[in-house]
Amino acid sequence: MSEIIRNAMQTPDGTIIESRHRHDYVSHEDANGKTYVVDGGLDYFRQTIHKDSINLNVTLGDGHEVVRDAMTWGTYGINGDQPLTYIKLKDMDTAHIKAVLEIAGVYPQLKKAMRTELKYRSDK
Repeated sequence: MSEIIRNAMQTPDGTIIESRHRHDYVSHEDANGKTYVVDGGLDYFRQTIHKDSINLNVTLGDGHEVVRDAMTWGTYGINGDQPLTYIKLKDMDTAHIKAVLEIAGVYPQLKKAMRTELKYRSDK
């Protein structure tokens, strides 16, 4: 099982590119003329290797403090009628996390991070 939480990089001009799901090929032509690529979503890492980019990848092994700040969840609002926005795990309401845990098809590593977040909150 993959434990990837975030598959992303920052290019020298400050652009952050992120692949959110398998075969989500994202590219960016940077101000320096180089093309930067991220692919694989939460299933595998595939990225161009330029020494001037910043790796923003996160796995469950990076620890929960890092995971809760890096993991994002896409939402259309409580009624599903808002534009898609991404919110960090640490900023999600507890009720929202519990609702997501009931959804089939969510990446297992995201559910694991959400269950860890609920425990983290209950321990405080």
